[in-house]
Amino acid sequence: MTCWAIILAAGSGSRLAQAGLKTKKQFLELEGLPLFWHGAQTLARVARISGLVFVFPPDELQEAKARTADLLDGRPLNLPCRFAAGGARRQDSVFNGLALLPGDCDHVLVHDSARPFASPQLCNALIDALKGGAKAVIPALPVKDTIKRVLGTTVAQTLPRAELCAVQTPQAFDLATLRTAHAFCQEGHVSVTDDASMVETMGGEVAIVPGEEDNVKITTPEDLKMLTPKQAPSVAVTGWGYDVHKYGPGHPMVLGGVPIAGGPEIVAHSDGDVLLHALVDALLGCLGRGDIGEHFPDTDAAYAGIESSILVNEVLLLADQDGLVITHVDLTLICQTPKLAPHKAQIKSTVARLLQLEDRQVNVKATTEEGLGFTGQKKGIKAVACVTATRSA
Repeated sequence: MTCWAIILAAGSGSRLAQAGLKTKKQFLELEGLPLFWHGAQTLARVARISGLVFVFPPDELQEAKARTADLLDGRPLNLPCRFAAGGARRQDSVFNGLALLPGDCDHVLVHDSARPFASPQLCNALIDALKGGAKAVIPALPVKDTIKRVLGTTVAQTLPRAELCAVQTPQAFDLATLRTAHAFCQEGHVSVTDDASMVETMGGEVAIVPGEEDNVKITTPEDLKMLTPKQAPSVAVTGWGYDVHKYGPGHPMVLGGVPIAGGPEIVAHSDGDVLLHALVDALLGCLGRGDIGEHFPDTDAAYAGIESSILVNEVLLLADQDGLVITHVDLTLICQTPKLAPHKAQIKSTVARLLQLEDRQVNVKATTEEGLGFTGQKKGIKAVACVTATRSA
């Protein structure tokens, strides 16, 4: 499957404007970066996302494209990026974004820029649901409060809370299904507030995955408090990781999330990405949380053939919870075959993207053992990873 993501940043922010805020919320800054960029960085950390379409207000499109270009220069996403002008309604903005998806794209995530706290883990859960056959899937949280339908100032009905949920973005779709839903709503002059409603309107089924409590939307002036950075003391930490895999009938070779065409097959329970496995161990070392085998045991069928980038995302969720800030990653691959020099630059960029780092913060080396040992005899491959970071004290 080929999956792109559309980042909606074309809204007017009317509720904040009424409160006197002149800057549209998608351009408000969190930790020195606009909200729309936080969503882009999150999606770029999802290895199965192949590209991004930004949708900006028509009257600010050129200015926003220039701002995005500046951000890309300093913080490359290592993904193709396209730009569309927004429409009068949210669904019109999505429609314009869909028009820019490439011909080989068959799935799409649609995300609101006003939700800067969504995680790569949530995106992976949505994509997993699509791979499982869902045509439309959304994140949802159970409603905690009792919800009442009112008419004017009078309660008309108390709704059954167990049947209610709060819906979030990103929302994920089979592209053909979403395009059909747009056409259906255009023909019927139907206006909706999210893309899943379009699929529902035409009678399609919408699946759900668990949403995230932290995936809140910046909507009202009170929400702006969430954009205030919280300061906490930190300490410097270092993590070291090492992994080995043997060659033999198994999985196609993948290193750092990059397929290595013509490389030996890897014997492994997961996809056998030795470099990302070493990286996971190094990250866990920084966190003081054991090793990869404790978190993702090879005796668990849930991890059979799993993409190692998903394991990295899971550990990065722990890193976020512990306040870990990665500052540098040094990676070494050790093998006699295949020759890795042609792949080092792509591996470097892919790992940087996964970790939401700049390319200069990631180093990738490759070496042989001069014919010695099992790697020298072309029986397998090793990887070593060193991660330096800071974390909350």
